[in-house]
Amino acid sequence: MILKTLSLLNYKNFESKSFVFNDKINCIVGNNGIGKTNVLDAIYHLSFGKSYFNPIASQNIKHDEAFFVINGDYEKEEKTEKIAISLKRGQKKVIKRNGKIYDKFSEHIGFLPLVIISPADRDLIVEGSDTRRKFIDSVISQSDKNYLNQLISYNKTLAQRNALLKYFALNHTFNRDTLEVYNEQLNDYGTVIFQKRDAFLKDFIPIFKSRYEAISNGNELVDLVYSSQLAEQDLSSLLKSAINKDKALQYTSVGIHKDDLNFDIEAHPIKKFGSQGQQKSFLIALKLAQFDFLKAQSGVNPILLLDDIFDKLDEQRVSQIIKLVDDENFGQLFISDTHAERTEKAVKQVHQSYEIFKL
Repeated sequence: MILKTLSLLNYKNFESKSFVFNDKINCIVGNNGIGKTNVLDAIYHLSFGKSYFNPIASQNIKHDEAFFVINGDYEKEEKTEKIAISLKRGQKKVIKRNGKIYDKFSEHIGFLPLVIISPADRDLIVEGSDTRRKFIDSVISQSDKNYLNQLISYNKTLAQRNALLKYFALNHTFNRDTLEVYNEQLNDYGTVIFQKRDAFLKDFIPIFKSRYEAISNGNELVDLVYSSQLAEQDLSSLLKSAINKDKALQYTSVGIHKDDLNFDIEAHPIKKFGSQGQQKSFLIALKLAQFDFLKAQSGVNPILLLDDIFDKLDEQRVSQIIKLVDDENFGQLFISDTHAERTEKAVKQVHQSYEIFKL
Protein backbone atom coordinates (compact mmCIF):
# COMPACT_ATOMS: atom_id res chain seq x y z
CA MET A 1 0.00 0.00 0.00
CA ILE A 2 1.47 3.35 -1.10
CA LEU A 3 0.40 6.95 -0.44
CA LYS A 4 1.11 8.58 -3.80
CA THR A 5 -0.03 12.16 -3.18
CA LEU A 6 -1.19 14.29 -0.25
CA SER A 7 -2.84 17.69 -0.37
CA LEU A 8 -3.69 19.90 2.60
CA LEU A 9 -6.02 22.87 2.72
CA ASN A 10 -6.24 24.95 5.92
CA TYR A 11 -4.90 22.01 7.94
CA LYS A 12 -3.13 23.16 11.10
CA ASN A 13 -0.39 25.60 9.98
CA PHE A 14 -0.77 24.88 6.23
CA GLU A 15 -2.88 27.15 4.06
CA SER A 16 -2.34 25.01 0.97
CA LYS A 17 0.33 22.35 0.45
CA SER A 18 0.74 19.35 -1.84
CA PHE A 19 3.22 16.45 -1.91
CA VAL A 20 4.06 13.72 -4.42
CA PHE A 21 5.69 10.95 -2.41
CA ASN A 22 8.37 8.35 -3.06
CA ASP A 23 7.13 4.75 -2.92
CA LYS A 24 9.75 3.90 -0.28
CA ILE A 25 11.28 6.57 1.99
CA ASN A 26 10.08 10.15 2.47
CA CYS A 27 11.93 12.55 4.77
CA ILE A 28 10.17 15.71 5.97
CA VAL A 29 12.85 18.05 7.31
CA GLY A 30 12.92 21.58 8.67
CA ASN A 31 13.15 23.69 11.80
CA ASN A 32 10.95 23.15 14.84
CA GLY A 33 7.48 24.65 14.48
CA ILE A 34 7.46 24.60 10.69
CA GLY A 35 4.90 21.78 10.41
CA LYS A 36 6.87 18.54 9.87
CA THR A 37 4.81 16.65 12.43
CA ASN A 38 1.60 18.14 10.97
CA VAL A 39 2.35 16.45 7.63
CA LEU A 40 2.69 13.08 9.39
CA ASP A 41 -0.46 13.80 11.41
CA ALA A 42 -2.41 14.47 8.21
CA ILE A 43 -1.34 11.03 6.92
CA TYR A 44 -2.42 9.51 10.25
CA HIS A 45 -5.73 11.40 9.95
CA LEU A 46 -6.41 9.73 6.58
CA SER A 47 -6.09 6.27 8.18
CA PHE A 48 -7.95 6.86 11.44
CA GLY A 49 -10.29 9.76 10.73
CA LYS A 50 -8.75 11.77 13.56
CA SER A 51 -5.53 13.47 14.62
CA TYR A 52 -2.93 11.52 16.61
CA PHE A 53 -1.88 14.63 18.52
CA ASN A 54 -5.06 16.69 19.01
CA PRO A 55 -8.39 14.90 19.56
CA ILE A 56 -10.36 18.18 19.40
CA ALA A 57 -11.20 18.13 15.69
CA SER A 58 -11.94 21.85 15.25
CA GLN A 59 -8.49 22.76 16.61
CA ASN A 60 -6.93 21.14 13.53
CA ILE A 61 -8.45 23.87 11.34
CA LYS A 62 -5.99 26.66 10.51
CA HIS A 63 -6.53 29.78 12.63
CA ASP A 64 -9.19 32.16 11.27
CA GLU A 65 -10.33 29.65 8.63
CA ALA A 66 -13.74 27.97 8.43
CA PHE A 67 -12.73 24.45 7.36
CA PHE A 68 -9.94 22.01 6.53
CA VAL A 69 -9.60 19.39 3.79
CA ILE A 70 -7.09 16.52 3.55
CA ASN A 71 -6.88 14.50 0.33
CA GLY A 72 -4.79 11.37 -0.17
CA ASP A 73 -4.39 9.20 -3.26
CA TYR A 74 -3.32 5.64 -2.48
CA GLU A 75 -2.27 2.65 -4.50
CA LYS A 76 -3.59 -0.46 -2.78
CA GLU A 77 -3.60 -3.92 -4.33
CA GLU A 78 -3.14 -2.37 -7.80
CA LYS A 79 -6.17 -0.10 -7.35
CA THR A 80 -6.31 3.66 -6.80
CA GLU A 81 -8.11 4.69 -3.63
CA LYS A 82 -8.98 8.34 -3.02
CA ILE A 83 -9.57 9.30 0.61
CA ALA A 84 -10.83 12.77 1.58
CA ILE A 85 -11.45 14.14 5.08
CA SER A 86 -13.10 17.50 5.60
CA LEU A 87 -14.41 19.47 8.55
CA LYS A 88 -16.35 22.75 8.71
CA ARG A 89 -16.60 24.58 12.01
CA GLY A 90 -19.81 23.68 13.79
CA GLN A 91 -20.44 20.66 11.56
CA LYS A 92 -19.63 16.95 11.60
CA LYS A 93 -16.45 15.65 10.05
CA VAL A 94 -16.90 13.91 6.69
CA ILE A 95 -14.77 10.98 5.43
CA LYS A 96 -15.08 9.93 1.80
CA ARG A 97 -13.62 6.96 -0.02
CA ASN A 98 -13.64 7.38 -3.80
CA GLY A 99 -16.25 10.12 -3.46
CA LYS A 100 -18.64 8.11 -1.27
CA ILE A 101 -19.29 9.26 2.30
CA TYR A 102 -18.90 6.67 5.06
CA ASP A 103 -22.03 6.18 7.17
CA LYS A 104 -19.88 5.31 10.19
CA PHE A 105 -16.26 6.25 10.82
CA SER A 106 -15.69 2.75 12.22
CA GLU A 107 -16.18 1.32 8.71
CA HIS A 108 -12.97 3.07 7.60
CA ILE A 109 -10.76 1.84 10.47
CA GLY A 110 -8.31 -0.79 9.26
CA PHE A 111 -8.71 0.01 5.55
CA LEU A 112 -5.37 1.88 5.49
CA PRO A 113 -3.15 0.15 8.10
CA LEU A 114 -0.69 2.58 9.66
CA VAL A 115 1.75 2.76 12.56
CA ILE A 116 3.18 5.95 14.01
CA ILE A 117 6.26 6.21 16.24
CA SER A 118 6.47 9.58 17.97
CA PRO A 119 7.86 11.29 21.11
CA ALA A 120 4.18 11.59 22.15
CA ASP A 121 4.21 7.79 22.59
CA ARG A 122 5.92 8.39 25.93
CA ASP A 123 2.39 8.91 27.26
CA LEU A 124 2.05 5.11 27.03
CA ILE A 125 4.63 4.86 29.82
CA VAL A 126 3.94 7.91 31.98
CA GLU A 127 0.14 8.31 31.70
CA GLY A 128 -2.65 6.18 33.17
CA SER A 129 -4.06 2.84 32.07
CA ASP A 130 -6.54 4.48 29.67
CA THR A 131 -3.68 5.34 27.27
CA ARG A 132 -2.40 1.74 27.21
CA ARG A 133 -5.92 0.32 26.72
CA LYS A 134 -6.37 2.63 23.74
CA PHE A 135 -3.15 1.24 22.27
CA ILE A 136 -4.41 -2.36 22.60
CA ASP A 137 -7.81 -1.40 21.20
CA SER A 138 -6.28 0.50 18.28
CA VAL A 139 -4.17 -2.48 17.17
CA ILE A 140 -6.98 -5.04 17.46
CA SER A 141 -9.60 -2.75 15.88
CA GLN A 142 -7.56 -2.28 12.71
CA SER A 143 -7.94 -5.96 11.91
CA ASP A 144 -11.15 -6.95 13.73
CA LYS A 145 -14.34 -4.99 12.96
CA ASN A 146 -16.40 -7.09 15.39
CA TYR A 147 -14.04 -6.13 18.24
CA LEU A 148 -14.47 -2.45 17.46
CA ASN A 149 -18.27 -2.82 17.43
CA GLN A 150 -18.22 -4.70 20.76
CA LEU A 151 -16.05 -1.97 22.25
CA ILE A 152 -18.38 0.81 21.04
CA SER A 153 -21.38 -1.09 22.49
CA TYR A 154 -19.59 -1.71 25.81
CA ASN A 155 -18.67 1.98 26.22
CA LYS A 156 -22.21 3.09 25.35
CA THR A 157 -23.70 0.66 27.90
CA LEU A 158 -21.12 1.71 30.51
CA ALA A 159 -22.12 5.37 30.07
CA GLN A 160 -25.80 4.41 30.48
CA ARG A 161 -25.10 2.39 33.64
CA ASN A 162 -23.07 5.26 35.10
CA ALA A 163 -25.89 7.71 34.30
CA LEU A 164 -28.34 5.38 36.06
CA LEU A 165 -26.14 5.20 39.18
CA LYS A 166 -26.03 9.02 39.27
CA TYR A 167 -29.83 9.12 38.85
CA PHE A 168 -30.27 6.71 41.79
CA ALA A 169 -28.07 8.88 44.01
CA LEU A 170 -29.75 12.12 42.98
CA ASN A 171 -33.26 10.79 43.53
CA HIS A 172 -32.49 8.62 46.59
CA THR A 173 -33.87 5.58 44.83
CA PHE A 174 -32.63 2.21 43.58
CA ASN A 175 -33.97 -0.36 41.10
CA ARG A 176 -31.96 -3.58 40.97
CA ASP A 177 -33.84 -4.98 37.96
CA THR A 178 -33.04 -1.99 35.74
CA LEU A 179 -29.39 -2.15 36.76
CA GLU A 180 -29.31 -5.87 36.03
CA VAL A 181 -30.22 -5.21 32.38
CA TYR A 182 -27.04 -3.14 32.01
CA ASN A 183 -25.02 -5.70 34.00
CA GLU A 184 -25.99 -8.45 31.55
CA GLN A 185 -25.10 -6.33 28.52
CA LEU A 186 -21.74 -5.29 30.03
CA ASN A 187 -20.98 -8.91 30.85
CA ASP A 188 -21.74 -10.03 27.28
CA TYR A 189 -19.66 -7.31 25.60
CA GLY A 190 -16.93 -7.26 28.25
CA THR A 191 -16.32 -11.01 28.16
CA VAL A 192 -15.74 -10.97 24.39
CA ILE A 193 -13.42 -7.95 24.68
CA PHE A 194 -11.40 -9.55 27.50
CA GLN A 195 -11.00 -12.80 25.56
CA LYS A 196 -9.87 -10.97 22.42
CA ARG A 197 -7.42 -8.77 24.32
CA ASP A 198 -6.00 -11.83 26.05
CA ALA A 199 -5.65 -13.78 22.78
CA PHE A 200 -4.12 -10.77 21.02
CA LEU A 201 -1.47 -10.25 23.71
CA LYS A 202 -0.50 -13.94 23.68
CA ASP A 203 0.37 -13.45 19.98
CA PHE A 204 1.74 -9.93 20.33
CA ILE A 205 4.14 -10.23 23.30
CA PRO A 206 6.62 -12.65 21.62
CA ILE A 207 6.74 -10.33 18.55
CA PHE A 208 7.41 -7.35 20.83
CA LYS A 209 10.20 -9.16 22.72
CA SER A 210 11.87 -10.15 19.46
CA ARG A 211 11.77 -6.54 18.22
CA TYR A 212 13.21 -5.19 21.47
CA GLU A 213 16.00 -7.76 21.40
CA ALA A 214 16.95 -6.61 17.88
CA ILE A 215 17.00 -2.91 18.86
CA SER A 216 18.90 -3.39 22.14
CA ASN A 217 21.22 -6.18 20.95
CA GLY A 218 19.65 -8.45 23.57
CA ASN A 219 21.10 -6.50 26.48
CA GLU A 220 17.91 -6.26 28.54
CA LEU A 221 14.92 -8.46 29.34
CA VAL A 222 11.55 -6.79 28.80
CA ASP A 223 7.94 -7.89 29.17
CA LEU A 224 4.33 -6.82 28.74
CA VAL A 225 1.93 -8.08 31.42
CA TYR A 226 -1.82 -7.93 30.86
CA SER A 227 -3.75 -6.98 33.99
CA SER A 228 -7.52 -7.54 34.07
CA GLN A 229 -10.07 -8.12 36.82
CA LEU A 230 -11.74 -10.64 34.48
CA ALA A 231 -8.71 -12.94 34.73
CA GLU A 232 -9.90 -13.87 38.24
CA GLN A 233 -13.70 -13.62 38.03
CA ASP A 234 -16.42 -13.19 35.42
CA LEU A 235 -17.77 -9.66 34.95
CA SER A 236 -21.29 -10.53 36.05
CA SER A 237 -20.01 -11.62 39.49
CA LEU A 238 -17.69 -8.61 39.74
CA LEU A 239 -20.57 -6.20 39.06
CA LYS A 240 -22.76 -7.84 41.69
CA SER A 241 -20.07 -7.80 44.38
CA ALA A 242 -19.21 -4.15 43.63
CA ILE A 243 -22.77 -2.81 43.75
CA ASN A 244 -22.48 -0.99 47.09
CA LYS A 245 -19.20 0.59 46.05
CA ASP A 246 -20.66 1.62 42.68
CA LYS A 247 -23.70 3.19 44.37
CA ALA A 248 -21.42 5.23 46.64
CA LEU A 249 -19.06 6.27 43.80
CA GLN A 250 -21.91 6.77 41.30
CA TYR A 251 -19.94 5.05 38.56
CA THR A 252 -18.93 1.51 37.52
CA SER A 253 -15.75 0.52 39.36
CA VAL A 254 -15.14 -2.89 37.74
CA GLY A 255 -14.88 -4.13 34.18
CA ILE A 256 -12.63 -4.21 31.13
CA HIS A 257 -12.45 -0.40 31.22
CA LYS A 258 -10.08 -0.92 34.19
CA ASP A 259 -7.67 -3.23 32.30
CA ASP A 260 -4.00 -2.28 32.08
CA LEU A 261 -0.82 -3.36 30.32
CA ASN A 262 2.27 -3.29 32.54
CA PHE A 263 5.57 -2.36 30.88
CA ASP A 264 8.50 -4.12 32.58
CA ILE A 265 12.28 -4.14 32.18
CA GLU A 266 14.27 -6.72 34.17
CA ALA A 267 10.97 -7.50 36.02
CA HIS A 268 10.56 -3.88 37.21
CA PRO A 269 8.33 -1.07 35.88
CA ILE A 270 10.15 0.67 33.03
CA LYS A 271 8.58 3.97 34.12
CA LYS A 272 10.73 3.93 37.28
CA PHE A 273 13.70 1.76 36.34
CA GLY A 274 14.27 2.32 32.61
CA SER A 275 16.66 4.94 31.24
CA GLN A 276 15.38 7.41 28.65
CA GLY A 277 17.06 5.40 25.88
CA GLN A 278 15.59 2.13 27.17
CA GLN A 279 12.12 3.67 27.38
CA LYS A 280 12.33 4.96 23.83
CA SER A 281 13.63 1.60 22.57
CA PHE A 282 10.75 -0.10 24.42
CA LEU A 283 8.21 2.13 22.68
CA ILE A 284 9.81 1.66 19.26
CA ALA A 285 9.78 -2.13 19.75
CA LEU A 286 6.12 -1.88 20.77
CA LYS A 287 5.25 0.01 17.60
CA LEU A 288 7.35 -2.21 15.30
CA ALA A 289 5.57 -5.21 16.82
CA GLN A 290 2.30 -3.44 16.01
CA PHE A 291 3.56 -3.11 12.42
CA ASP A 292 4.36 -6.85 12.26
CA PHE A 293 1.00 -7.82 13.73
CA LEU A 294 -1.02 -5.59 11.38
CA LYS A 295 0.92 -6.81 8.37
CA ALA A 296 0.24 -10.44 9.32
CA GLN A 297 -3.47 -9.70 9.79
CA SER A 298 -4.07 -7.52 6.71
CA GLY A 299 -1.60 -9.00 4.23
CA VAL A 300 -0.36 -5.51 3.28
CA ASN A 301 2.56 -3.41 4.53
CA PRO A 302 1.22 -0.70 6.85
CA ILE A 303 2.52 2.82 6.28
CA LEU A 304 5.15 3.63 8.92
CA LEU A 305 5.51 7.17 10.30
CA LEU A 306 8.66 8.00 12.29
CA ASP A 307 8.21 11.38 13.97
CA ASP A 308 11.44 12.85 15.37
CA ILE A 309 12.84 9.32 15.63
CA PHE A 310 16.45 10.42 16.24
CA ASP A 311 15.60 12.36 19.38
CA LYS A 312 17.07 10.89 22.60
CA LEU A 313 18.47 7.75 20.95
CA ASP A 314 22.17 6.92 20.82
CA GLU A 315 23.78 6.23 17.44
CA GLN A 316 23.88 2.47 17.96
CA ARG A 317 20.12 2.25 18.54
CA VAL A 318 19.39 4.52 15.57
CA SER A 319 21.62 2.29 13.45
CA GLN A 320 19.71 -0.80 14.61
CA ILE A 321 16.39 0.81 13.63
CA ILE A 322 17.72 1.82 10.21
CA LYS A 323 18.84 -1.78 9.62
CA LEU A 324 15.37 -3.00 10.56
CA VAL A 325 13.71 -0.87 7.89
CA ASP A 326 16.30 -1.86 5.25
CA ASP A 327 14.14 -4.84 4.54
CA GLU A 328 11.64 -5.82 1.89
CA ASN A 329 9.16 -6.57 4.69
CA PHE A 330 8.70 -2.82 5.15
CA GLY A 331 6.66 -0.73 2.77
CA GLN A 332 6.44 3.06 2.66
CA LEU A 333 8.22 5.07 5.31
CA PHE A 334 7.86 8.70 6.41
CA ILE A 335 10.50 10.32 8.64
CA SER A 336 10.48 13.79 10.18
CA ASP A 337 13.65 15.40 11.57
CA THR A 338 15.17 18.82 12.23
CA HIS A 339 18.55 17.93 10.70
CA ALA A 340 18.47 17.30 6.95
CA GLU A 341 22.10 16.12 6.85
CA ARG A 342 21.60 13.64 9.71
CA THR A 343 18.48 12.24 8.07
CA GLU A 344 20.09 11.87 4.66
CA LYS A 345 23.16 10.18 6.15
CA ALA A 346 20.87 7.70 7.94
CA VAL A 347 18.67 6.86 4.94
CA LYS A 348 21.71 6.42 2.68
CA GLN A 349 22.53 3.34 4.78
CA VAL A 350 19.27 1.89 3.53
CA HIS A 351 19.37 0.51 0.01
CA GLN A 352 16.03 2.03 -0.99
CA SER A 353 14.91 5.05 -3.01
CA TYR A 354 14.16 8.17 -0.98
CA GLU A 355 12.95 11.74 -1.28
CA ILE A 356 13.72 14.68 1.00
CA PHE A 357 11.13 17.42 1.46
CA LYS A 358 12.46 20.62 3.04
CA LEU A 359 9.75 22.74 4.66
